[in-house]
Amino acid sequence: MSVKQKIIGINGDEAAAYALKQCKVDLLSAYPITPQTIIVEKFSEYVANGEVETEFVTVESEHSAMSVCIGGAAAGGRVCTATASAGLALMHEMVFVAASHRLPIVMTVANRALSGPINIHPDHSDSMAERDSSWIQLYAENPQEVYDTVIQAFKIAEDPTVQLPCMVMFDGFIVSHTLQNVSVLPDNIVDKFVGRRRIPKINVMGREIEYKLDVKNPLTMGPLALFDYYFEHKRQQEEAIRNAKQVICEINDEFAKISGRKYGDGLLQPYGHEDAELAIICLGSTAGTARTVVDEYRTKGIKVKVIRLKAFRPFPASELKNALKNLKLVAVLDRSGGYGAIGGPVFNEIRSILYDCKERPRIVNYIYGLGGRDVTPKLIKKVYEDLEDILKTGKVEENVKFLGVR
Repeated sequence: MSVKQKIIGINGDEAAAYALKQCKVDLLSAYPITPQTIIVEKFSEYVANGEVETEFVTVESEHSAMSVCIGGAAAGGRVCTATASAGLALMHEMVFVAASHRLPIVMTVANRALSGPINIHPDHSDSMAERDSSWIQLYAENPQEVYDTVIQAFKIAEDPTVQLPCMVMFDGFIVSHTLQNVSVLPDNIVDKFVGRRRIPKINVMGREIEYKLDVKNPLTMGPLALFDYYFEHKRQQEEAIRNAKQVICEINDEFAKISGRKYGDGLLQPYGHEDAELAIICLGSTAGTARTVVDEYRTKGIKVKVIRLKAFRPFPASELKNALKNLKLVAVLDRSGGYGAIGGPVFNEIRSILYDCKERPRIVNYIYGLGGRDVTPKLIKKVYEDLEDILKTGKVEENVKFLGVR
């Protein structure tokens, strides 16, 4: 049974900051960038008011911010940061270092288009550019889910079978700056749920010691590893992120017991008719618009569904295969381009997992909403109408379309 909660009016950025406060992070280091800045501004107020005992480190760039986070996490602290767009791109080198050191850093990303031209509005080009960095990637739909997912992220990242950093993404301005009612848990409940960071133990020359930088038990993190061991380190990261899938599902269920809120199985969230033949797959805030259209179609007796991907890394391949098995046509919506590829990144992942299926739906791709271009119910209806035409004619004129472009 869920616990009694307080409802407060906050935006997505403030929801992220509130969750970070309740998770009692030891260190936060970040550099301001729109539309993430409110997260760090709000958290700085918690620090100034004495509401947290967090080491708040200001730096000259996002590259430095992630470097500080790596140092703090390596020393055994619970660590977080926040960024967006060019800030995440500037971190790129250190994002890979954090994962390869197996450090459970949590980073909130208010998704924003990458330049150029300069744009401050949302698409997923920034986080998709980091999709192979070995970070867990979870996409939240609204401020409530931002709050819930940040809390879960620490527990996922710090799990002994995972020990990988985690990004929590949400659409800039659409979610980051939109005021909504958010139900927040009592501080003591969050504290009990997340607990304190558990440091894994490793064997060093016959001695079992904690995997952290400690003058009493010296060790080296990130030493030179050439062809003799580099490959093995990367293979271990693959195992860890595979382990994360089950952990995400378990923590999604565990969180539901205290909050009353559950996001599908934690990996994906279907909505609509069980016997639908047509479906849209998308990430983030677009799912809310798509669900509105699904509800409208339901009143007209039209059977369609939307499947929202919450986790992009680890990619829920088997879960998606099961969710798609009775569909005839699927439209994958990508809010980032796949320039030079055959469609966007989400489309290519889903098309790949269907290759070996004997029975599989036909699949088409829509690139949409780049640079914050509005995604209206009318555009979502256009996608479903296209699917209906393909179902009737049996012809796919274009595998990849650009939705809402002039």
